[in-house]
Amino acid sequence: MTQAPKILAFAGALRKESTNKKTVRVAAEGARKAGAVVTVIDLKDYPLPVYDGDIETNEGFPENVTKLQELMIANDGFLIASPEYNSSISGALKNVIDWTSRANGEIAGLAAFKGKVAAIMSASPGGLGGLRGLFDIRKILSTIDVIVLPAQIAVSHSYQAFDDDGNFNDEKMQENVERLGANLAEILIKLND
Repeated sequence: MTQAPKILAFAGALRKESTNKKTVRVAAEGARKAGAVVTVIDLKDYPLPVYDGDIETNEGFPENVTKLQELMIANDGFLIASPEYNSSISGALKNVIDWTSRANGEIAGLAAFKGKVAAIMSASPGGLGGLRGLFDIRKILSTIDVIVLPAQIAVSHSYQAFDDDGNFNDEKMQENVERLGANLAEILIKLND
């Protein structure tokens, strides 16, 4: 029997009530239903300074960088939701990528990303749902050897999109986001055969 794929799910948002955190949790549930083992983390639990080569050289890697790299390496794929800031990727997500892509002691450069498969999504109060930021996330991940699934989700008017339990008010959107998570799980299962 094929081992269940492992997926790390997180949002590139730090705000406690982030609609991107809610979105990635729905996708994670879809991946679980499809047979994956999913670990959902909150980047707020892994605070990092802004990437600075002087910190790396003079102080070494912050402990949270190593923790994140180890988590990423231990998983086969990623579910990533990110807000769109000024038509691009969130600073929190970009900072995590910048730190975790570096060589760190026994961890080779890009080891946290090479050969991984990712599904990306965004949620935004605007009408486009963060769609413009997804282009940059796709570009960055593809450049560091992550296979990014063609399908993606952009949730518009996100402040009105969720019920009190963190599910989408719109049943079709709930299904679509869960399906995105399930697609990632199913592709990883095929790759592991």
